[in-house]
Amino acid sequence: MGQVEDLRLFVKVVESGSISKAAGKLRIAKSAVSRRLGLLEERYGTRLIDRVPGVWEVTETGRELYQRAMRVVGDVDEIEDDFVNTSADLTGPLSVSVPRDFGIAFLNDALIAFKQRHPEIQLAVDFDDRTVDLARENYDFAIRIKPDPKGGISTGRIGTVRHRLIASPEYIQTHSDPRSFDDLRQHPLMHFGTARRAVWDFVSDKGKPQPFEFQPFLNSNSGVFLLEAIIKGLGIGRLPDFIISDALASGKLVEIMSSVTMSDWGIYLMHAEERRLNRRMRLFAEEIQQACLSQPGGLYAPPDS
Repeated sequence: MGQVEDLRLFVKVVESGSISKAAGKLRIAKSAVSRRLGLLEERYGTRLIDRVPGVWEVTETGRELYQRAMRVVGDVDEIEDDFVNTSADLTGPLSVSVPRDFGIAFLNDALIAFKQRHPEIQLAVDFDDRTVDLARENYDFAIRIKPDPKGGISTGRIGTVRHRLIASPEYIQTHSDPRSFDDLRQHPLMHFGTARRAVWDFVSDKGKPQPFEFQPFLNSNSGVFLLEAIIKGLGIGRLPDFIISDALASGKLVEIMSSVTMSDWGIYLMHAEERRLNRRMRLFAEEIQQACLSQPGGLYAPPDS
C-alpha cells in the first residue's frame, strides 16, 4: 500500500495548493510531506510540481499523474466501501455532468431528491453542454442526449427524446406553411449548435436516413434561447419535446410538417471505459433512470432490448 499512500498524498498536495496545507490535513509534518513528494518525483524521474519561492505550479506531467492518481485512490476507497463497510451508509464524492437545458427542465427535482435521500454522498452537478473527457476529467458520469452513445461507455439508455419542427402561429400566418423540404429551405431556420452548415436528421417513408443540410439563420447552444426566438416569430426551429411541450400546449407554438418523421435521440448515462461502478454510482444510475422514465412531456422509455 506504500505506493497508493504516496499517490494519495500527492492528490492531497495538489488539491491543497501547498505542502503545508496538505500536511495539516494529513496531520503529518510538513517535512515528511516534502520528503515523500521528492521521493515520488525521483521514482518517476520528473518534476511534478514547480515549487520555488513565489511559484507553485503543477507541471503537465503532474496534472496527468494527478488525474490518474485520483482514479487509483478512488478505486481503493471504493473497494473499502464496497467490501469492508457494506453495512455502513453510502459516503464519498459523486460528480455528474448534465446538459444545461435538459437538466434544469427535468432533472432538478430528481437530483435534489437524490441528495436528500443520501446526504452523505458528496454530490457535485455541472450543468454544461460541452463534451467532457470522462477518461481525463474528474466526472463519474455524464448524461448526454445524442443519436448514439459514442464517446464513452454507456451504463444504459435511460430515455428517448423526440424532436419536432415548430414555429409560432403568427409566423405561419404571415409566411407560407412549408409542405416539403424544398419549401423548408425558403424559411429562416434556427439550429441548436454552432455549425455554420447544419444537418437535421429525418427518416424517409422507407425507414432510411434522410439528412437535411442547410445554413442556419440563427445558431445557439441554448435551447431556451432558441425557443424564445421562435415564439417571437423569427423563423422555424427543430427542438426537443422537453423544451417545447409547454409552449405547444399553450398555443405559443404550432408543429409544422408533422407527417415528416424525425430521428429520435437517446438519453445516455455515460462513464469512462476503465471506470468501475462503485455503490454510489450504481445507486445513482438506478435512481436517475427511474426519474427519467417517470417524467412526462417528452421523455419516453427506451425500447425493450
